[in-house]
Order: sequence, then C-alpha cells, then structure tokens
Amino acid sequence: MERLVAVIVGLTLVLIGKAASYSGHPLLSRIAFGSCANQSAPQPIWDAINKFDPQVFIWLGDNIYGDIRRPFKILGKERTIGPWKNVPRFIPSSHSQMLSRYNMAKNIPGYSRLRANAKVIGTWDDHDYGLNDAGKEFPAKTTNQRLLLDFLDEPLHSPRRKQAGVYTSYTFGSPGKQVKVPQIILLDTRYHRDPLSSDGSILGASQWSWLGKELRGRPSTITIIGSSIQVISNLSATTGPLFYMESWGRFPKERDRLFKLIRDSKRDGVFFISGDVHFGEITRYDCAAGYPLYDITSSGLTQAVEEVLPSPLHFIVRFLAWFTPSTMRVINQNCRYRSCTYGKPNFGAIEIDWDAFPVKLKIEVRDINGLPVIGVDISLSELQAWNSTNKAGQDRRQCSLEVMLPWIVRHRLAILIYAVLALLLLALVGLICAAILVCQVCLRKCKID
Repeated sequence: MERLVAVIVGLTLVLIGKAASYSGHPLLSRIAFGSCANQSAPQPIWDAINKFDPQVFIWLGDNIYGDIRRPFKILGKERTIGPWKNVPRFIPSSHSQMLSRYNMAKNIPGYSRLRANAKVIGTWDDHDYGLNDAGKEFPAKTTNQRLLLDFLDEPLHSPRRKQAGVYTSYTFGSPGKQVKVPQIILLDTRYHRDPLSSDGSILGASQWSWLGKELRGRPSTITIIGSSIQVISNLSATTGPLFYMESWGRFPKERDRLFKLIRDSKRDGVFFISGDVHFGEITRYDCAAGYPLYDITSSGLTQAVEEVLPSPLHFIVRFLAWFTPSTMRVINQNCRYRSCTYGKPNFGAIEIDWDAFPVKLKIEVRDINGLPVIGVDISLSELQAWNSTNKAGQDRRQCSLEVMLPWIVRHRLAILIYAVLALLLLALVGLICAAILVCQVCLRKCKID
C-alpha cells in the first residue's frame, strides 16, 4: 500500500512538472531593466546583465539617442545656451538616421546575446521618441513609434502598432491561475504629454482609461509599473533654479490621480521602475496607496552623471548628491555611497522568491560588474493595504513631499552653488586688483630707477 501511494505521488509530481514546463508560462523570478543607452558608446554592461540571466529585460526609455545634440556655445552665430541663446540645443534627426541608430543598437553583441535568451520588452523616453523633452506636439511621433516597435520585435498584429502610443501590459503565469502571477505595465509618458510647465496631462485620456481597466482587471500577485520618468522623486523641487529634470512631480495633479487610481483599485503589490536621470536611486512614498509605494530608478546603461567628469572629480558629484535634499530617497545599509545614489553606469535587477512565505522581493541597482550598489528587500505582505506594517509616526520622512520643505532647506544646493560662484568671482576680482597693484609698484620702481 505504501509503495502504491509513493508511486501515485511520484507520478503526480512528474505530471505537475510536465504541465508547468509545457504551459509555456515558466515562473517569472528574475527581471532586469535599464535605460539611457547611447548606441555610439561602449556598452560592456551587457556582460553583467547576461550573467544575471534575466527571463525578462525591460527598456525604460532612451534606448537609443536619436536626436542631434549641438555643442554648448555661448558666443557665435549659433548660440545654444545663455541669455543670448538663439537656436535649440537639440534638433530631431531624419527617419533614416533614426533607423540607422536603432540598427546599430540592436546589433551590439552583448545585447544580441540577451535577446537570444530573454524576452525583451520596453517603452520609450524623449531621445528615442525623437527629441529632448518632447511631448505630444512632436510631429514625428507616429513614424518613430513604428521604429521603436520594430526594435522591440513587436508582432505585426500587435495592438501597439494601431494605437496612439506605445503603452502596454504583460501578464506572466499559467492561464486561469491567480497565484504567482506578476504583471508588468509599461506607460507612455511622451505621446500624449502636455507641455512641461502646464501641469496638464502626462498619459492622455485614452491611456488613463486603459490604465484604469488594467488596474481594476484580473488580479496579480505583483504589479510592476514602468515609467520612463521618475514617479516618486521630484528632485526638480530641490535642484531648481539651477536645473530641472522631468518627473511626475512636475505634474502634481497627474501624480495624485495615479496614486488615487492605485488606491481606489485596491490593487496590492504595486511598485514602480523608472529611468531618465542618469543615476540610480530607490525612493518610497508611504502616504498614497495605503502601503509604501517604491520607485526603483536605474539610469543609465551608458549615460551617467559621474561620466562627464574625470575620475578624480567624481567625489564632487557624490557630495552634491548627498547635499541635495530628498525626502523620498531610501537610505539604508545596502548603499555603496552615503547619498544612496549611484552615478555610474548601472542596471536594475529584480529577484522574486516565490517559495518564501510571504513572497520576498530583492530589488537592486547593480554596477557594470553586476555588483549591487543600492538595494531593498521587500516582503510582499508590506505591499498590502490590509496588512500595512507602517505605524503612526513611523517613516514620517517618506510622507513629506520635496515641495513642502522649508525654503532654505529646499534650495540649499542653489544657495551653495551661488555662494561658491560669488566667492570665486570675488577671488578673481581680488587677483585682478592685486595684479594691478603689483604692476603699479613695478612701474614706480622703474621710474625711480
């Protein structure tokens, strides 16, 4: 009898294993993501991504740099910066130039190996959309949408080829089952976006309607929302007036609408991934959905803020990153640097431990060698409103928006930079005055002699 039971159990396990392998929906447990890859730059980071061996890789925009960047010029016939600027710094490239750059990116050896072993999906940001900081007014968005979808090997019958915008969603898991099912929602923050200073719409009416149906539709264990621009962080509130970065925070009504949609849909297990800013960080907001909302930013695969300076000066970037106030950034022991940002080439890595109870998520930003530089370990029970572990008064820092900071704290970076520039100017004036005095003394001595 015991032998018969053992045989039945064994056969059952074999059949279950075969059913899982034949279903065509293997359990998704390793996801990589990245953004900001200049097709003309070396891309050794693909070796680390391939070593991670992701089942899915997600492009989060700036998959190529398709527009043309003019050099900085403050003087001359074409001035791209300064008060006398008379031409735009960025201009669109032709259709043939865009196609050539996509082909160059697609045939990079490391990326080709990834395409052979993982499912590649993605959305776009401004530089592969066609123009820096462009929105719905950009005239070439329809033709460039086709180029992006060709780059992603999107099927010819895909709805994405017929709709206005590249937003889409993917559900991974066995049909009919509602356990161990991750969903990936990719937003289009370009095609319908109003001007940056308008506080208008990012997604547009049709995409909002679609997103509402997705979040209220079939339940999933985990929902990853990919946005090309940051959702939680709004560093422009603390870096202005020196410079501004695109983010949902610059469209506060849209961001509030997104948070409300997540809350009203009663969907647990939601977190964001994003790119665009040329550094990596993890941010968190506790006061939006009934549980903490995380935003893991990985940027970029080639473009990174520290790369613009020689190695001996990288400490300046790290100091400024630490000095710039951020109310949303996750600060923990998993950070390589004190600022808990990373300004060198990087990619994002998500590992899901489905065997743990509750399910565990390890989400990291990794460097060019595949080593973690920022990370967070999340229990799925933390991302459930009914089982929120937050207590009153705990983690209050993650409930304060950057725009709510006191003026002197919020603008301390600008105060520091302007103070340093003023001191340098005073030092320069002092040197000029000293030089004039020395010259006068020398002239007097010459006359006396």
